[in-house]
Amino acid sequence: MNYIQNYISPIGEMFMFSDGENLINLSYVNAKYYQELHKSNAIKNNLPIFETTKSWLDIYFNGGIPNFTPSIKLKGTDFRIKVWKLLMDIPYGTTTTYGEIAKKISSQNNLKQMSAQAVGGAIGHNPISIIIPCHRVVGSDGCITGYAGGIDKKVKLLKIEGAYKDNFYLPKI
Repeated sequence: MNYIQNYISPIGEMFMFSDGENLINLSYVNAKYYQELHKSNAIKNNLPIFETTKSWLDIYFNGGIPNFTPSIKLKGTDFRIKVWKLLMDIPYGTTTTYGEIAKKISSQNNLKQMSAQAVGGAIGHNPISIIIPCHRVVGSDGCITGYAGGIDKKVKLLKIEGAYKDNFYLPKI
């Protein structure tokens, strides 16, 4: 059984989903990969995990750095989960590249190399936006590439954290 609660953030409405104990999804209303979950028969409920998540988000959107992480449960392939866990190590106010994450994954798994595109695919399916900070990953040339909630939201999150740099740019459409 899944449970749902909404959260109105300064950058758009979000949905929180829980299995009853853990946060299993935090995504924007318009999230690219989670529309089916949004249409599911999740029960609206005000669970403790939702209160904890709201507190985390309130601190974050008010310019603070939360000193706790809501209980999360990740579902995905081993590769995606490894990538998502690496994202949790990116400090607030900093960015890294898809290539740097690919290097870390290949090093951890004794591989010669890892595709930055494969990493990008895993990042694009991040089920817990903001808390798992996929918005902190940019192209090696400073391009602000894909974000399931929209590139405009990624830019806003980077600006909230003071991580947006002068050399960053948006892709040409």
